Order: sequence, then C-alpha cells, then structure tokens
Amino acid sequence: MIQIKPVSDLRNKFPEIEKAVSEGQPVYLTKNGYGVMVVMSMEHYASLTDDVERMLDEADRVAADPVRYTHEEVFSRLRDHNRSSRPCRLLK
Repeated sequence: MIQIKPVSDLRNKFPEIEKAVSEGQPVYLTKNGYGVMVVMSMEHYASLTDDVERMLDEADRVAADPVRYTHEEVFSRLRDHNRSSRPCRLLK
C-alpha cells in the first residue's frame, strides 16, 4: 500500500516511517499537499541504481579506448548495415 505522509511526520513519527521503509515500502512525503521527496531503504535505492552504475562504469571503460570514429564513419557503417543482411559491426 502506498504510504503518503506529511514531511512533518519524518520528525514526529520517525519510527513509523522507519518501519515502513525497513519493510521495503517507499514513503512519499508531502509539504503543503505537494510531493517533495521519497524515503526508501538503502537496499531499495541500490536496486534502482545498480544497473545505472554498471552502465556508467561500462561507458567509462569504452571512453578510455583511444579509438574514435567520426559521425560520417558511424553513419556510413549503419547505412551499409541497412543495405546488407550481415550483422552490424560499428566497433572493430
């Protein structure tokens, strides 16, 4: 069940919010009736961001490769691929 609470509950009813978060439920906090933040467990946050971190690490590894292609080379290879039935090989 979605839990929506006023931000003042973070101070006044912290144990209640902590319990919901520890059970894996995010708690949506509002201020003057508008959503301002979400409180979630570290495990839940990690599950949301692990893939992003992994992809950023991979992008860093690829960016470290000194080989660079111009946009003409990339688009030329894509056009060639679209004209043939062979697999696309953008990188060597």
